[in-house]
Amino acid sequence: MELEAVAKALKELGHPTRLCIYKEVVKAGYQGIAVGGVQDKLGIPGSTLSHHISSLASAGLISQRREGRTLFCVAEFECLDTVIGFLRDECCIDEKC
Repeated sequence: MELEAVAKALKELGHPTRLCIYKEVVKAGYQGIAVGGVQDKLGIPGSTLSHHISSLASAGLISQRREGRTLFCVAEFECLDTVIGFLRDECCIDEKC
């Protein structure tokens, strides 16, 4: 993952409301969580929630799928792993043994 993509993901996660939304989506696992379920848990107005979900999706952190009339948010765990790996890969690399 390139520096710009990691920076965008971290920027989107740096907003407290988006971080709360992302945590709910991650906790739901691979099946995802209905947008209405996120709204119920966090008490975020629909238009605000939609804006934040769009920001997370544009960073590649989540995807959405529709089942009938229900829209689900699903964490893109590969993106999450990549962001974490980007931070971890050079941990202590300059430290002398």
